[in-house]
This record gives sequence, C-alpha cells and structure tokens, in this order.
Amino acid sequence: MWIFLLKMYMSSLKADAHTNTGLLGLTLGALGVVYGDIGTSPLYAMKEIFFGHEHTALNPASILGVTSLVFWALTVVVSIKYILLVLRADHMKEGGVFALYALLRHIKAKYTPFLLVLLVLAAGLLFGDGIITPAISVVSAVEGIGVAAPSMSRFVVPITIGILTVLFMVQKNGTSKIGKVFGPVMLVWFLSLAVIGFDSFVIHPEILSALNPYWAYKFLSSTSVHHLLIVLGFVMLVVTGGEAMYADMGHFGRTPIRLGWLTIAYPALILNYLGQGAYLLSGREVVGGSIFFSMIPSWALYPMIGLATLATIIASQAMITGAFSLASQAYSLYLLPYLPTKHTYEGQEGQIYIGLINLFLYIGCVVLVLVFQSSTNLAAAYGLAVAGCELITTLSVATLARHLWKWSWWQVLLVFVPFWMIDWSFFVANALKFFEGGYVPVTLGIGMLLDTKTWSWGANVVQNLLYRDSKMTVKELMRYRDKQRNFTPNTVVVISEKFIESSSDPIPHLNQLYLKKYGMLPEHLIFLTVYTHHEPYMSHDRFTIVPIDLEPSNGTILSVKLNFGFMEEPNIEKYIQKLVALYPQAVNVDRKRWIFHVIVPRVLTRATNIITRVRNRLFKVMYRLALDEDEQFGLGKKYHVTAEVVPVLINK
Repeated sequence: MWIFLLKMYMSSLKADAHTNTGLLGLTLGALGVVYGDIGTSPLYAMKEIFFGHEHTALNPASILGVTSLVFWALTVVVSIKYILLVLRADHMKEGGVFALYALLRHIKAKYTPFLLVLLVLAAGLLFGDGIITPAISVVSAVEGIGVAAPSMSRFVVPITIGILTVLFMVQKNGTSKIGKVFGPVMLVWFLSLAVIGFDSFVIHPEILSALNPYWAYKFLSSTSVHHLLIVLGFVMLVVTGGEAMYADMGHFGRTPIRLGWLTIAYPALILNYLGQGAYLLSGREVVGGSIFFSMIPSWALYPMIGLATLATIIASQAMITGAFSLASQAYSLYLLPYLPTKHTYEGQEGQIYIGLINLFLYIGCVVLVLVFQSSTNLAAAYGLAVAGCELITTLSVATLARHLWKWSWWQVLLVFVPFWMIDWSFFVANALKFFEGGYVPVTLGIGMLLDTKTWSWGANVVQNLLYRDSKMTVKELMRYRDKQRNFTPNTVVVISEKFIESSSDPIPHLNQLYLKKYGMLPEHLIFLTVYTHHEPYMSHDRFTIVPIDLEPSNGTILSVKLNFGFMEEPNIEKYIQKLVALYPQAVNVDRKRWIFHVIVPRVLTRATNIITRVRNRLFKVMYRLALDEDEQFGLGKKYHVTAEVVPVLINK
C-alpha cells in the first residue's frame, strides 16, 4: 500500500512541476488561509481530552497513548489522506465539495445520486463549521486571559462577542489589504507553536516514545469503549481543517498547499503536541485546564494571548470567506438562489461579500457563544461537522478513484478501507455528542439539503410554467416579421432560459409579451441565454452564437449563449458589447439604443397538503430573497433594462 501511495505522490509532483511559479509566495499565502483552522487546534484539542467534562486520567500510559493517537491522526488523516490523495481530486484545478459534486455527476453508477445528496449535506455541514469555527477559536484564545489573570475569566464571553462583532462588521469592506499580513502572522504563529513545544519537549524527551504506534494501540485496547469514543471525538479536533486544504486548492494550487503543510504546519503542530504531552508527563501545574497557555513563560503570556487571538481571527476569516465562496458556487450550480453579492476587490474575482450569509454566520456565532459559554462546551458541537464532511469526502474520492482514475477494486479497497475505518470511528465517536451540541451542524446540514432540493424543484417548476405559455416558434416569429415589416429602432436583448438553436424552437414567453405590448418586433432581436458550466472558469468558448437571420432589411435575429464557469461572475454587460465587433450588421453600434428585456415572475402558490404548503412557502421566501435577472447579471449600469412582471401559480 505504502509503495503504491509513494509512487502516486511522486507522479503528482512531476505533474505539478510546471505550476510552481511563485511557489514561495503562494505557500506563504496558503499559510494565512488554508491552515488557520488546523493551526489553532492546539489551543483546545489536548485540553478537552485531559481536562474536559469526561477527562482522561493523567498517568504516563494515557499521556503517551493520547499523544501517539494525535500524532498518527495528523499523519494518516491529513498528511496521507488529504495531502496525498484528496488533493488529486481537482475539477479544473478547483477543490471542495462542489468540485466533487461537478466531477461525480458525470459518473454513471447506481450510487452516484446518493453521493450527490451526501455532498450537498456536506456543504451544509461546512456552513455549520463556518459558524462553529469562529466561535470556538476566538473563545479558546480569549480564555488565555483566565490563565494570566483568573479574576478576568468572567469577561471571556463579552470580549469574544466584541471581537466577533468587529470581525463580521469589516467583511463588507473586504479583506484584501489586511489579508496580505495573514501569511506572515500565521508563519510567526507556527514558529511559536514549534518553539513552545520544543521548550517542553527537551525537558522531558521521553515523550518521543509516543511516535511508536504501540502506545496508541495500547491505549485503544486498554480503554473502555465508552471512554475511548469520547477520546476519539476530541482527537478529531486535531485534524479539523483538512477539508479547508482541499477547498482552497483553487486559490493556491496543490503544490504550495503540500509544501506549506509538510515543511511548516505539520512539523510545528507535531512539536507542539509532543510538547504538551511532555508538559503533562513532567507533572507541572496546568492552570485553568489550559495546557497550551500553561507551557508559556509568564513574561510571554500576554503577547501569546494576543498572537493566539490574531491566529484565531485569521482562522475565522478563512471560514467566513469559505462560506461566501460555498454559497457562490451553490447558486452557480443552480442549487441555491442568487443572493445579493458585492465584489470587494476588483483585482481578485473570488473576493466577495454576501450580506445575508454574513448576517446568518454572525448571529449563529453569537448565539453559540452565549449558549455554550466556553470552548469545552463548544467542542461537542464542533467535531460532528468535521467528521461528517471527512467521511463523505472519503466515499466520494474513492468513487472517483474507481471510475475516473481507473483504479482496480483491490487498489481502492487497499487504500480507502483503512481511511473508511478511521472516518467511521471519528463519526461514531462524535455522534455520541449529538445532544451535547452535535445537533447544531447536523441541523444546518439538513437545512441546507432541504433548501437546495426546494430551490431546484421550485425554479424548475417556474421555468416550465413560463415556457408552457411559449406557443410561438422561431419560424412562426419570422413569418410574423415578414408580414408586418415595421420595427422599433432598437437592439432588444431578450433573456431566455433555454438556448434557441433552430427555427423549430419555441421563443421565450417574454418575447410574446413584447409583441403584445409594442405590436412589432425590434430592428435587431437577440435571444440571450446565460449558461453556467460545471467548470470553474471558461478560458475559451465564451460565446456560442446561432445567426438565425442576418439580413438587415428583414430585421436581424441572433441567438447567443454566454458561457460562464461556476466560479465566475455572470456579468453580461462586460461581454455583450463584443457582439458589435463580431456581428456589426446585427446590432446597433450606439448602446443607448439597446434594451435588455427581462421577466420577473411573481410566484403564487396554492396547496391543501400541509407538507406541500410548507415547501411552497419556503420556496416563495427564497424567491423573494433572490436577485432578479437584471441584478443577477449586472444589468442596468450601461444599458437600459425593461422588466415584465408575470404571475406564476404553483398549484402542486
């Protein structure tokens, strides 16, 4: 197995060799975004195992056993599974659950639909992670005040809420400027982790024996099943952030993420966890249950509290930005409505702000802090989201290995069965904490699944109802045009959901409304379809154009499809002007004579069944939150827009 994995790793390094331009800069940038979540785990992971509600006994065998579990969890789950295997599963160099979604939907297997549902559920769990991570990370850092000055412990919650409030308030202005310092700050943080851990490690070097898996095995075999599951639930906290490495692959690339992990983050984390184990072996006092802050000399305590707070803010920022990107990808794949989105930095397309998502995350974070009060209580809610995501990712990547990478069954089983066993162990362990807080991410995940199913169903019903009234074909439209011979002196762009490719295709209902309103056709008519592909970016084939009639004396008709990737902003005005150069005879050169005609459905519902009624009302709420087509496509800045409000009755 290991020889097979090593060969695969070396081949991937060769494949990535041509993309290594600016490698050090990208690696430093990745430090500030990718590893924030996993890099702040030393603040609370070991603490929960030995000083949580159901703590493990402080004896040499337990300390060595737990430290060994932590070491091998980081090594196997992150260094091997994520760094070596999962990062191979890119879709046009993008990673994350929706990249897996785009890859898997092309695989024809009986279980593919089930996996697609699980991936949407995983996206919901990641949203839950985006709420829990800022809460637990900032609380755990601020709790260091209680170590420095125990009398200040009562201010932990108010200070945490204050920091979170400022963090979410600055989102609307973007983070491009302060984001430049994230990498250097996290580099200092990881170096500090290494120094703090090494300082304790050299005093008690016996902890090195924890690298021997024998101690992990001995702990697993000698601990009761109930307590073992509790410990595994908290060991899970050590590997949180593995999914972030995969999700951010499109921003930094596979090689910088691997390099940053193997040369900086992984060694620093191992040294710190070994140092925490050595500190416990030494028998020195652990103030307030915080092993991490107890290891720090008194003169460096306040600076480290400040640095830890900065690190947790950066980790939180990465999760917030990830939630924005996740929502953006979801509505580009037609899984969620298109919400009002602000681009905060013109030099980077991925720098976005979604106000409703930001408000939802902020309220969720504050409620969690007020309800759970401490990092110990929040830890129960944290692990289940991560365990669920990692299990679903493993199942999905195994499917890709079999069907896309063409691995044999024995290779898939040999490589992935050990990971399945580990993932299931973590998932079952965290499922036991469902009523202690695990219900938070599960509820959010199920809510996300219901939202996507409701939106996909409702949007499809609305479009079918609109096209039900599209009785005129393109051929009939041309006959009508030939008879009347009068035109309005405009270029009218009609937004069409379905791409018109032949004269037998029905014209949009919107075009029939235009005829009814004006009694004639425009001089130049363009049917425009905006299509989002399951690729992140469209580097070619931006336009697909079908010239239906280009004779100016007859009144020209064009059918145009604008192609976008799911990571791109569908800005029509930016590209539509290129039609002037491509087909000057089919458009007005003066853009003041252009009119974009859009339809605004007014959704009405009627149902007697209570479940149907709830679903319909949920869809109506989502439809009201969504942007209209003109706002969604960035219209109205350079060109005139007219809208037709059309009632649509959903009667089922």
